[in-house]
Amino acid sequence: MSEPKTPTTPTPAGDTYKGWVFKWTNYIKGYQRRWFVLSNGLLSYYRTQAEMGHTCRGTINLATATITVDDACNFVISNGGAQTYHLKASCEVERQRWITALELAKAKAARMQAESDDSGDDFPPSSPPVPPGQSGSSYNSEVQSALRTLGCKVEDLSTCNDLISKHGSALQRSLSELDSLRLTGEAGDKIRQVTERATLFRITSNAMINACRDFLALAQAHSKRWQKALQAEREQRVRLEETLEQLAKQHNNLERAFRGASTNASADSKSSAGPGKGEGSDDDDDHEFFDAMEEAPEFITVPADPQFHKRSSSNVSGFNSEMCADDQSLNEEPLAMNQESPSQELVPLKKRRTRISDKPNYSLNLWSIMKNCIGKELSKIPMPVNFNEPISMLQRLSEDLEYHELLDKAAKCQSSLEQMCYVAAFSVSSYSTTVHRTGKPFNPLLGETYELDRRRESGYRSLCEQVSHHPPAAAHHAISDRGWTLRQEITVASKFRGKYLSIMPLGTIHAIFERGDNHYTWKKVNTTVHNIIVGKLWIDQSGEIDVVNHTTGDRCHLKFAPYSYFSRDVARKVTGVVMDKDGKAHYVLSGTWDEKMEFSRVMQSSRGGENGAEGKQKTVYQTLKAREVWKRNPLPEGAETMYYFTDLALTLNEPEEGVAPTDSRRRPDQRLMEDGRWDEANAEKQRIEEKQRNVRREREREAASQRTSSQSEEAGDEDALIDPSLKSAPHETHLALWFERCEDPINGEPVHIYKGGYWEAKESGSWEGCVDIY
Repeated sequence: MSEPKTPTTPTPAGDTYKGWVFKWTNYIKGYQRRWFVLSNGLLSYYRTQAEMGHTCRGTINLATATITVDDACNFVISNGGAQTYHLKASCEVERQRWITALELAKAKAARMQAESDDSGDDFPPSSPPVPPGQSGSSYNSEVQSALRTLGCKVEDLSTCNDLISKHGSALQRSLSELDSLRLTGEAGDKIRQVTERATLFRITSNAMINACRDFLALAQAHSKRWQKALQAEREQRVRLEETLEQLAKQHNNLERAFRGASTNASADSKSSAGPGKGEGSDDDDDHEFFDAMEEAPEFITVPADPQFHKRSSSNVSGFNSEMCADDQSLNEEPLAMNQESPSQELVPLKKRRTRISDKPNYSLNLWSIMKNCIGKELSKIPMPVNFNEPISMLQRLSEDLEYHELLDKAAKCQSSLEQMCYVAAFSVSSYSTTVHRTGKPFNPLLGETYELDRRRESGYRSLCEQVSHHPPAAAHHAISDRGWTLRQEITVASKFRGKYLSIMPLGTIHAIFERGDNHYTWKKVNTTVHNIIVGKLWIDQSGEIDVVNHTTGDRCHLKFAPYSYFSRDVARKVTGVVMDKDGKAHYVLSGTWDEKMEFSRVMQSSRGGENGAEGKQKTVYQTLKAREVWKRNPLPEGAETMYYFTDLALTLNEPEEGVAPTDSRRRPDQRLMEDGRWDEANAEKQRIEEKQRNVRREREREAASQRTSSQSEEAGDEDALIDPSLKSAPHETHLALWFERCEDPINGEPVHIYKGGYWEAKESGSWEGCVDIY
């Protein structure tokens, strides 16, 4: 076998192993010579070396492949599926070289795959202190490169250890079999000599193996200890640097104060005259130091002077003091008063439930159901309740109010830009409840409603109604006594793609505040459910949101970064910038959609960061210290057995008196599923859906008869001009009960807006307009 550019021994990880190998093609042509390349755990082949730049004939992943040896020159590589390579080397030595290289590559690929599936290390990644005179990025890259090289060498040693043990045992067994043949004469003496030498080799190999095993055990035992020590040293160095910086700033402030005291009173008053001068007087400090963050996707934030906030507290502390005041006022409300009658006595709040029945462990063949659903609209697929969670889509929509206190705080803001920070955080917080929620909500029936009355506890109440069935659309309206209104109409488009489920929410969300008459709008990002067929289900949110204040022109652009295996950035990351109508940045938002969001006030912005992917310079924002604006509430105890419901979600389907007959709490199949009676729930679900189909067919027949009668009347008039498109146009016969269809005054879209009457009907107990849908 000719093997140009092929090393005589397997190369380390990251390099390639190349050569000519004969591959079985078919019974006519037999074995044909092909150029094979082994790199990064993948074995690829080409007809010629020239094809490497453009045409690959096949690739197999060694992480899940099996390697077997047929005879002296033949070996087989298979992944257990459609890919199987029958290969033949020119001689036994070349075959052994390939087998060794393949075994090494397979072991490394399996380790990489196991590390990628790991949830995290016991200790966070750390970097040792940077020596003086060397930049942090170059030093860190050198250290990381050295650590990766050492890690690869240790892994190679471990793999070679296993291979030596494996092949040594095979050699010893072969020699024992030869010795058992009882050969006589010179052949027997030679075999005994070879056996003795093999025994000596095995003793030596075992000694080396034991030494390697001890080395590996010590390295693994001490690695985390060393990493923790390095992290502690790094944190101490950072603390010392911050202390030195603060001392230097204080020294500068004392010098400036001393110089100011020697001047006249007018100059002194001018230096502290107002907000504009207060910020301008610290420009020198702002430019003294800052360190850019690494790998910011669209912009870079750098810290401003840590003493700036203290010196100019009259200018920038309004937002923070307002937050503290709001937090205190919102957390000290154990009792509530009826807002319509302020003179009434305090009434104890209703005790809500904290548990539901545990989720049963029913087995189900997922593929037998999903294989016939590829490419179909999810709302049109008949699904058993095994894939559901015991709440409806209307209740899931009401769950957006989990963090309503963000809107309460926003309603108290004096500045529209500060208010935008809270509204943007609220738009992100609605996704925090989905991180573990892989169950599908029940599709609401046409005319189904859901009310969430939390006026006494939290000052708000909301109403949802299913206003359309195909496409499914739900209208939502929430109003708070604390000065805000939230409304939305969401249509969910979803497609099953085989490996993942894509959910695209369509519609606009509106938030209106009484103070300042600020009107905000935004849309939802796409949701993707991965590993539908094989593996553990997990959810990702990706896309971009523009939160727009139509009153002032302020805008916040939020970017939800999609998960990437190759990204070194934090998972589920969200970044955003709050800008005024002129495009000037005032706040930077950062965080994750499943944990928390922070805001930083922008003191200065400039162009001059690292070039982006398209060669454009990134914007550098010099900001004050980041402060937390939202944090996810912890899940209740035992949430993993209760569909990962939050405290609010556990109460959504709690039975309540006085709700409408069409309320989701009265839906029988959903109630049976919550109680753990899934077989009965499936039967009830089929009955309800069949009843809905019959009602729809009857409604379509009535609409068709009305069209026929109207067309016959118009046909009697010979001069009547009828648009042919109107003759065949379907008539919308269903009218929402509590919402009316109109044109949105903000964006011109046709939407359903709450027309009133529901809460009055509940107070009087009059539900004559509600139809029997269950």
